[in-house]
Amino acid sequence: MLTDFLTADHRVCDGLFAKAENAANDGDRDAARAAYAEFEAAMAQHLSIEESVLFPEFEARSGMAGGPTAVMRMEHEQIRAMMAQMRQALESGELDDFLGFGETLNILIQQHNMKEEQMLYPMCDRALADRAEALLERMQAH
Repeated sequence: MLTDFLTADHRVCDGLFAKAENAANDGDRDAARAAYAEFEAAMAQHLSIEESVLFPEFEARSGMAGGPTAVMRMEHEQIRAMMAQMRQALESGELDDFLGFGETLNILIQQHNMKEEQMLYPMCDRALADRAEALLERMQAH
């Protein structure tokens, strides 16, 4: 249940990222900026949902505060740093730099998502099964 919701959110973010990259590839700075702003907002929301709702609940239930969620938080910071570099490249009109950073970010996000979707989210589904509906409501309202 949680896996389905969060995986679907990954796909929304992926689609917005592709939209920004396509606009940059076409040389359309304005469209790239607008699409990237959408992507960045969606990613910020997704990361916040995990860090504010999912991770604390999983850690409290599992007792694993230094385990997989600590690794995911560290990767979230790497993702945020790369997104900031991309934003700066766009603001200065450097589409080639934007696309170069985008290649790195795409690899980072895809590896990160795979770990979450194949390992962490199923662990959360098992550990939080009795609270899944309430957590899903909190995530949707976040």
